[in-house]
Amino acid sequence: FSRASLNSRRLDSTDFRVVSASEEQVELSFRSTYDPSRLNSVRLTVDKRLVMLRGSSGFYCYAVLEHAGSWPALNITEARLAFKLNTARFTYMAVSDEIQRYMPRAADRDAPRGMPLAYKEAVLLLNPAEPQFKGEVDDKYQYSLDNKDNAVHGWIAGAPGPAVGFWVVTPSNEFKTGGPLKRELTSHVGPTSLTVSMFMGTHYVGNDIVAKIKEGEHWKKVMGPVFIYLNSNPERGNFHTLWEDAKAQAEAEASKWPYTFPESPDFHKAGQRGSVTGRLLVRDRFVSGKDMPARRAYVGLAAPGQPGSWAIESKGYQFWTRASATCGSFAIGNVRAGVYNLYAWVPGTLGDYMHTAAVTVDAGGAVALGDLVFEPPRSGPTLWEIGVPDRSAAEFFVPEPNPKYVNKLFLSKDKYRQYGLWDRYAELYPAGDPVFTVGESHYSKDWFFAHVTRKKKLTCFHRAGR
Repeated sequence: FSRASLNSRRLDSTDFRVVSASEEQVELSFRSTYDPSRLNSVRLTVDKRLVMLRGSSGFYCYAVLEHAGSWPALNITEARLAFKLNTARFTYMAVSDEIQRYMPRAADRDAPRGMPLAYKEAVLLLNPAEPQFKGEVDDKYQYSLDNKDNAVHGWIAGAPGPAVGFWVVTPSNEFKTGGPLKRELTSHVGPTSLTVSMFMGTHYVGNDIVAKIKEGEHWKKVMGPVFIYLNSNPERGNFHTLWEDAKAQAEAEASKWPYTFPESPDFHKAGQRGSVTGRLLVRDRFVSGKDMPARRAYVGLAAPGQPGSWAIESKGYQFWTRASATCGSFAIGNVRAGVYNLYAWVPGTLGDYMHTAAVTVDAGGAVALGDLVFEPPRSGPTLWEIGVPDRSAAEFFVPEPNPKYVNKLFLSKDKYRQYGLWDRYAELYPAGDPVFTVGESHYSKDWFFAHVTRKKKLTCFHRAGR
């Protein structure tokens, strides 16, 4: 289904046509167009496409969003593709190798079976239909992933009948907002079993990443395609096989990107794209007298901006890769023609890199940037540091959750996903903020993993002075 903002009409998409129909492929278009005579009409033309290919166990979905230059301004906070599944059948959810489990049902979240917590998405299961979930917290944000890690997720239906998997496969993140570290929703319990493909969203960022389209601005963006993959296994309990097959399918889809089949001319095929290559070096005289390879650096192309601006960029496309683990060389392929800045950061090194000159990519062109040098910001030698500059915060202290509010899946791994850890800060340090003593303290046990507020009264919070 499609969802517009509360102040806009739904994307009815009543303009339907068959784009192509052959023995090998069928492509359908469902189009909605801005109508200023209609109250709260969405100021976009949205062309939603569905594609089926011969021999393919599933279907492809993509959308072309366009804002004409003559239309009023528009803010887009969220664009997503969502599927509501049969909650009686689809009861097992898989998001990653580590994050998969049987899930409660949507009705378990409603009173009197469930009790809302600090925000409506988090619910304490008081009397679920299946006792195994009693006392757990269900919260869709516990199952979110970084864009870079979100290749496939979905649900599995068990008995009665054979096991059936329903998967959202994302072969490329070029159309997603915020770059590889942007975290977004995956599958979760919703009104029914829900699985989503988030194209644009403000989760974990807020207003800074809203796509703000100005009055008189022409804007167009292709979202997808993503692949909706279905698989089955006659062995009802063998869910692992379905998950492994879905992962293999995700790899196969990524290897075929950019796809050759979309009929929309707005989706650029391989011949309409170019490539960028180079080598990134780190120059830090307090570490080495020679330039060092930026090993495993994240290197990407995004809209022109400032160092780090890719993290809040939402209107254009982004293309990312990892530099070599040996020499720091990188190759970014299948880049849509356009003008970009090249950005990077290096795990273990502070700061953001941005190439000073714009990078123009032409269709069929190959841009060779040669050696690029990143000089991390510093005023002198490192005296001490807390943590590891790898943008994960995984090395810091994560407390045990309040036993009243647990998700059993995260008791030993990914504890930071547990509900209510922000309240644990004041409980662990009631008299004041902890003091980190250089040479004595260690960040793995003496430095709280998140900057949180300190609850003073029931509805009064104070910023922790860290």
